[in-house]
Formats: sequence, structure tokens, C-alpha cells
Amino acid sequence: MPNASDETIAQLIAAGESYRCEFKSELSSKGDGKEKICRTICAFANDINASDEFGVIALGVNDDGTPSGLTIDEALEQKILSIRGEGKIIPFPSFVTVRRMYLGHAILCIEVQASVSTPVKFDQRTWVRPGSRTDQANAEEERRLSEKRRNKDQPDDALVLEGFRLHDLNLDYFKYQYLMQAFAPDVLQANGRTVEERLASTKMAGYGRDGALYPTVLGMLCLGLSPADAVPGAYVQFVRFAGEDETSAVLDQQEIHGNIADVIQSTEAKFNAHNLVPIDFTSQDREQRFAQYPKVAFQQLFRNAVMHRSYFGSNAPIRVYWFNDRIRITNPGGPFGMAMAEFGQPYAEGYRNPNLAGALKYLGFVQRFGAGIGLARSELQHNGNPPLELDPSANYVSVTMQQRP
Repeated sequence: MPNASDETIAQLIAAGESYRCEFKSELSSKGDGKEKICRTICAFANDINASDEFGVIALGVNDDGTPSGLTIDEALEQKILSIRGEGKIIPFPSFVTVRRMYLGHAILCIEVQASVSTPVKFDQRTWVRPGSRTDQANAEEERRLSEKRRNKDQPDDALVLEGFRLHDLNLDYFKYQYLMQAFAPDVLQANGRTVEERLASTKMAGYGRDGALYPTVLGMLCLGLSPADAVPGAYVQFVRFAGEDETSAVLDQQEIHGNIADVIQSTEAKFNAHNLVPIDFTSQDREQRFAQYPKVAFQQLFRNAVMHRSYFGSNAPIRVYWFNDRIRITNPGGPFGMAMAEFGQPYAEGYRNPNLAGALKYLGFVQRFGAGIGLARSELQHNGNPPLELDPSANYVSVTMQQRP
């Protein structure tokens, strides 16, 4: 997102608080200051007025538009940027922080781009800013945000599948399990929202060209009775080889199908069944137990593959190939939103499937965004495994864990 000019920002602030601008004199130490900023980021991203313009939170500006004298330093900026990894704003919108001079004082501007994949939620609630206040969206505003997606270029996971119908989704699972995790209790108890409206709000369904509601790619992946009918590569090929290459005899193999939660749980159950835990009685005074591969490392790498793979352009599944000396996880689609050389770096973030990332967060498979590879590396080192091997390309990403010696 290109930064606005100092003149544009000064004009927005001079005009006072509005649907595009909010003032914050300080970041409250009570704990709710950051939460209020998150609500406003969410509201600017939702762009309920359909202005297609960025919104600005001017941190260091009083309610009357004068500078507050807030100290603008690296610690403050990092506190704001840490919002990215917390996973409370879903799907995560595009924003930047820019230090600027205003009336001779430093201020920190949080500049938020309008999202193409609305509604955006913070803490399981949808927030909007029709005027100079940030409020929780009502049912009609949520419906408008859901319909707004029709006129935008959507990420792959939000594309509408007009060849399928809502009865292709497991609606009981949606009503009695997924909704309980995706919405705050007070939102669920509010009247006036139908199942169809809930499907649209969670992006499990979207409006087609005829105005009717159809499943989205996200809906088929998370709720589909047979997801691979709509997204042919939406399964996992698990193979346990007896040797060190693909020509070796096969000890175990399975194509793992189902909704996204079933696929993750079944694949990780396979990993647990094959992951031996030898006991070392000789090298220490007390017995030592180390698995061949750390469970958390496998979970992080595999769930990353599920989250970031390309579900279009290839009918290939995610492949989990387990050899005698290593496990290789390969997913279709190269690194997204970053240069090839940046893949695996802690500062590199890109979300091909931002709505799927949010669903995985709601389902409990993701705790913090952007931390998977770093956590896997740490777990491998602690377990005594060799360093993680990364092999990104334009068409796929492959990661390899070597067995603990």
C-alpha cells in the first residue's frame, strides 16, 4: 500500500474525526487502548461507506486536533505492528505505520486500506465506522458488507462456486460447532440473522451473479460434504517409505479426504502413529526421551502447507512423504506476497488464503500468525534434529525435517 503524502494526512486531521480519520492522544496503559485501535483498524478495513479510500488513526493527536506530545519511538511502533501476529483481526487487512510531523510534533499514523474481503472481524465481532464513531455492526450492515464482496477481486478462498449449492455444505456442523468458535456469544444471541446470513458473514457462502447465495471455496474446504468435488486438490497424500527415496517399498499410504479439520486431524494422527520415541539409557544418568521428530514442528509445517497452498492452478494434493531419514512436506503454489529469497524469514508475511487462515484460527489450529517456521526451527533444534531445509519455487514449496540422529 503506497503511503499517503504528509499534505493529505494533514488535511484529513484538519477536517476532524470522520469515517476516515480517528485521533488517539495516547496508547492507554489500561489494556483497552490497543483494543480500541484494533476495532478502528477493523472498521476502516470494512469501509461501510464503500469509499474505497484508506483510513487513518492519528496516534499522538488530541480530540481537538492538536498534538498531544506523545513520545513516538520504536517501542510504540512495535506494539502496534504486533497486532499482525495476534490473529484477532480476521481476515487481516493491509495497514502500515508511518511516523510523520504534524504542527511541529511527531505523530504515528496507522494507515488502513479498505479490504476486498469483508466483513473483517476483530475479536469475533464486526466493527464499522459510518461516521466519526466506531460501532459494532448490526445485521443489516453485515449483510451489506457480505454483498459488497461481489464487486471486488477476491482472494482464491473467497471465490463463489456457482456450480454447487448450500446443501453441499454440512450445515449442522456449521450451526452447532463452527459458529460457536467464529462468533462471540452476544453476537450469536442477537436476533435477525439467518443461517444464510451467517454463511455469508463468515464467507462460507457468497452471492453469485444472479444474486443467489452459493458456497465459496472456503465453505467447501471447511464445511463441504465432499470438498474435493469442488476443489480437486483438497486432500493429502501420505506415504511412509521403507527407504530413502520414492523407489523404496511403501510401508503405509493413504489419501486423506474430508473437511479441513478432518484432514488436519487425520494427517497428524498418522504422524503420531509413525513417530517413534526411543529411550536413551546410556548417555545420561537418567533416561532421556526424544521423538524422531518434534510433534509441534510437524504441526506448524503441515498446517502452514494447508493454509498457504494454492487451491487453484493445480489439482495436486499436499504431499507428506516420510522416508527413513527425513519427512518432506510439499504443497502446490510458490511463496505468496514475498520474494523467493524472503521465504522463511521472520519479517516475510503473505496470505494467499486470508479467510482460510482466519477459519483455522477459529478452529484452534493456529495460535499466532507468521510464527510457524520460526517455531518449527526452534522445536527441531531443541529436539536435536538437523536444521530445517526449505525449498521454495515458483510452483511449489517443500520443507524437509531430517530425523534426529
